[in-house]
Amino acid sequence: MTSQQAAKQAALFGGEIQQNEPVRQYLVKVEDVPKFDLESYIANYKGRTRFDRLYMIGSCSTVLSTDALRLAVVEAKSGKDVARYERAVQALAKIAPKDPEAVLDRKWVERTRQVVRAETDKLEHELKGYKNNLIKESIRMGTDDLASHYHAIGDLASASKTYSRLKDNCTTPSHAAAMHLKTINVAIERGDWFAVQQAVAKYRSGPKPEDEQKKIQPKIAASLGLSHLELGNYLEAANNFLAAEPTLGDSFNENLTANDVAVYGGLCALASMDRNDLQKNVLENGQFRNYLELEPHIRRAISFFCNSKFRSCLDILEEYRTDYLLDFHLQRHIAPLYTRIRTKSIQQYSIPFSRITLQAMAKVFAPDAVGGLARPTDINSPFVQELIALIEKGILDARIDLEKGLLVSKQTDLRADVHKEAIESVEEYINEAHLRLLRANILSAGLQVTAPVLDIKADLGTRLGRGPSWN
Repeated sequence: MTSQQAAKQAALFGGEIQQNEPVRQYLVKVEDVPKFDLESYIANYKGRTRFDRLYMIGSCSTVLSTDALRLAVVEAKSGKDVARYERAVQALAKIAPKDPEAVLDRKWVERTRQVVRAETDKLEHELKGYKNNLIKESIRMGTDDLASHYHAIGDLASASKTYSRLKDNCTTPSHAAAMHLKTINVAIERGDWFAVQQAVAKYRSGPKPEDEQKKIQPKIAASLGLSHLELGNYLEAANNFLAAEPTLGDSFNENLTANDVAVYGGLCALASMDRNDLQKNVLENGQFRNYLELEPHIRRAISFFCNSKFRSCLDILEEYRTDYLLDFHLQRHIAPLYTRIRTKSIQQYSIPFSRITLQAMAKVFAPDAVGGLARPTDINSPFVQELIALIEKGILDARIDLEKGLLVSKQTDLRADVHKEAIESVEEYINEAHLRLLRANILSAGLQVTAPVLDIKADLGTRLGRGPSWN
């Protein structure tokens, strides 16, 4: 938030607006109607991520902006985070100034701030008393309550610091596991992805409750996968999402749902794995199949890619692009993910051929251009420019013959390579057989020269001048 924006907000709402958490900037405007129903979609989530997703949809979607921001105002008002409520009201006032929810409820703001201050003082005072009494379990519970309070009011930095102090007072593996999961939740909200990875590493290296492993493992795997996704490490993200046990259900919907794991894992795998790995690690993965059943279009897209039906794969992805552009974690990764998948498709399509007509490729990868442009294979057409860029980057090992309208591969003659390797193997075998026969003939003729066997003691005695019989 800039100083001018802060001043404008202060003038609008009669005071300073405090921001306790980082605010994402949403630059993508989505004009199309998504496939999901807003209320049904948001009902899958709970906790603070519901507001995050509603606010993002309201900021980016021109179709759902009013409905999403109205729901975001109601969601914020049901909690204790005043800054979120004020931010949602501001956003709604910009697009629907006459909406009843676009008017700031000052009484609620003042009342909530008073309640928050009183509760903060109470919890801090109680924790101080527990520390004076040196009761370890009471200190742990008091610290946990204070951290949860900070989390609820949006003071994520204080929540993170307070949760980190729980370590010395955790007496059981269950306490330690709960602490790590809460630390991960706060780190995800803050967008501190390295902190998420550190918390996962600490959980894995510390004591773990054996009876809760099936519940905790998918949360840990999904959290680590999400951190790699946000950092742009798509292969690592795919591997972690694919490793999540199918017992996640709705137990982690304060951050992710099982549907999110299917979409994030499937897209990251498509963007980073070859066809053999996709077939083995995704389609034939028994535990991830349970996630794919929740999002069958992702499974179909991967199947089409493995079967070289690239047009069908890309069509499915384009069909759901609007939905993914309105996803809180996925939006800024859609462009690189889709680009990688499209590039891989072009590579795989061209591998079996030494020459391909640009017209045939355009029908698969640019069907709109074929019907809409007079010469879709002209050098100035977007598709040909895309191929040129791939060739210049070294991604596509080929050259373009514009006169004949061909993409010519630079691959060597594979048949000639096979023949050359076979001839080299035969020559190597003949040479080795010749040497073996030569050695056998030398041995049979008695022409082998053997090294003399020396008597070490006799030789040593002679050298010392004591005679050969010296002992």
